[in-house]
Amino acid sequence: MSPSRSPSSSAAARSVFFFGSFGGILAGYDQGIAAGSLLFISPALGLTPWTKGLVVSSLMLGAIFGSLMAGSLAERWGRRPILQLGAAVFGLSAIGMALAPSVAVLVAARVLGGLAVGIASVVVPTYLSELAPTRNRGGIATLNQLMIAIGIFVAYVTSLALSPWGAWRWMLGIALVPSLLLLFGVSRSPETPRWLVAHGRTEEARRVLCAQLGEDEAAAVLADIRRTRDAEPEQDRARWRELLTPALRRPLLVAVGLALLQQFIGINTIVYYAPTILRAAGFGDSAALLNSVGLGALSIITTLITARVVDAVGRRKLLLLGGTAMLLSMSVLAVLFGGDLLAGTAGATGAVLCLAVFKVAFSLSWGPLMWVLLPEQFPLRVRTLGVGVGSFTNWTGNLLVSQFFPVLLVFGAGAVFGIFAGFAVLALVFTFFCVRETSRRSLEDLELAG
Repeated sequence: MSPSRSPSSSAAARSVFFFGSFGGILAGYDQGIAAGSLLFISPALGLTPWTKGLVVSSLMLGAIFGSLMAGSLAERWGRRPILQLGAAVFGLSAIGMALAPSVAVLVAARVLGGLAVGIASVVVPTYLSELAPTRNRGGIATLNQLMIAIGIFVAYVTSLALSPWGAWRWMLGIALVPSLLLLFGVSRSPETPRWLVAHGRTEEARRVLCAQLGEDEAAAVLADIRRTRDAEPEQDRARWRELLTPALRRPLLVAVGLALLQQFIGINTIVYYAPTILRAAGFGDSAALLNSVGLGALSIITTLITARVVDAVGRRKLLLLGGTAMLLSMSVLAVLFGGDLLAGTAGATGAVLCLAVFKVAFSLSWGPLMWVLLPEQFPLRVRTLGVGVGSFTNWTGNLLVSQFFPVLLVFGAGAVFGIFAGFAVLALVFTFFCVRETSRRSLEDLELAG
């Protein structure tokens, strides 16, 4: 099938969403593998607390630049080819990490991988939202977070399987596999109809829509896209400064707020440092990795549930529910660590339960829904630019948390978890006052509503 043609069967249409979301596995695996491999990289390369944070956070440094690049590239060249570019860059990064002879080379390879992850974090949510029917757009867009969760889970399983040999180079190098799968899958997928219409390729857009929706519904959706497109003033390519116009200030505020708070609630302390936290709670290396695998599986199951209910329940309610549960779990972790209550079985069990509750709550709400909501905030003309700003903000927050968490632990884990609980309170307040409900409304309706 040529790249410009749409799928010709329902099975092929489903594969579009599968491979369209597959970029999330790249982000998930590269984030998750740091948790297990750090246990073995540290003695092998002599990592200090600062260089340990640098190895983890170098991925986010690359992702920050990747997310800024991706918006402009995807607006100009399309969502699909930029996803392919990200897959190729990620494959090169995997090879570099596996062969790294020093900390400097390892960090450089992870920065390269971060570029690919940043690209995927912008293009995948946009790609899925622009392809998905309105009635289940939330569920389909949630596939991005599901793939991230699967990537993290696979990373934990890989770490556990290879831990008896301390084979951290294999742990990192296996990332080449998903990059090749993404490259293959996206080469057989179509461009989004909304980008095609925006670039005058209406007939191609009609074929893509017909393959997904049938002739009648496709005609209605195409007419809606063209109506919204025709309502825009004719201009040259979208510019970054357009995001600062009065009409886009509120969407930009919501995007930045969601992206930043998602990180400052503390999720990536769990993703990157779960084995370290569990070891501090009294578990050995193998037991810590095994518990991390369980947490990863729990995240996948919960994200699947979210995909089924998000369009019926609504984005806003799930954000409030999940934020409340995360606030409670971080508060209890602060008490357990701050009060030195981990010595006994009850304390260690409580820590694991809190981590589990946090992962479930995050996977039910802020994990997938931030990525669902980002593309829904912006009009087609500047959508990838707006998502790029949100992704840039998210990865910047990710960088700050991952870099300074191991350093802050010197001052006590209880205080750090208390800070995360405070941000959970801010997340609830922000959701209540700033986030509108977007379920069951087309992207075009949301755009016209402003």
